[in-house]
Amino acid sequence: MSFEPSLSPPTGWPLMRQRWSQLLFAHWPVAPELLRPYLPARLTLDLFEGQAWLGVVPFTMSHIRPLGLPAVPGLNHLHELNVRTYATLDGVPGVWFLSLDATLSLGVWAARTLFHLPYLHARMSLAETSGTLRAVAQRTHRGAAPASFRANWTPGAALPKASPGTLAYFLTERYHLYTAGPDLRRAVGSRTLWRGQLYHEPWSLREATLSEWESTVVESHGLPTPAGPPLLHAADTLDVWVRELRRI
Repeated sequence: MSFEPSLSPPTGWPLMRQRWSQLLFAHWPVAPELLRPYLPARLTLDLFEGQAWLGVVPFTMSHIRPLGLPAVPGLNHLHELNVRTYATLDGVPGVWFLSLDATLSLGVWAARTLFHLPYLHARMSLAETSGTLRAVAQRTHRGAAPASFRANWTPGAALPKASPGTLAYFLTERYHLYTAGPDLRRAVGSRTLWRGQLYHEPWSLREATLSEWESTVVESHGLPTPAGPPLLHAADTLDVWVRELRRI
């Protein structure tokens, strides 16, 4: 079953607004049997032409505010680094996160407690110098497997809008997420799921060139180091509406 995102904001009362910037999608093809154990039984691993995909995505989240309320200084900006794959339930495709390392302690607490997402405390910087972006992260979450990340990339020429049926569309145009709790090991065995809905305009993607990549965030989950260079898509700044998670 195909799913097309709405071209207007979702009905109902959105929970908050965010702005995503300095974002890089880095993806590798992965054998489905490697990722299947990291999803709950109710979810189906989403495949593109029979192939599963694993992503690592650093970005900056800013202008965070509940709808109808002003942003709170010191609580409206963070850097994030997530490890993801893709899943479906009842024909609705979404993102399944293995981990989301982030810098804002209160934000990590809120995401774990209120949204049941596997956020982890981390130190992270992400800055641009002369057109090149540099992200550095170190996981600090107590009890979590250690992980570090360091990457430099330069966004390049604009790419055409991703069309349904293409790999770029499959990897980036995701308007739902699934979660089963903040502890991935327990979440995999859970029958309880939540599905969250996002709204944003289609991604404006760009070519990207890596000049440095050192990462153990994938390996921290017990997965092997991805083989070969990643498929890269840099992304322009995007405003996002976030809806509450609904138990399904």
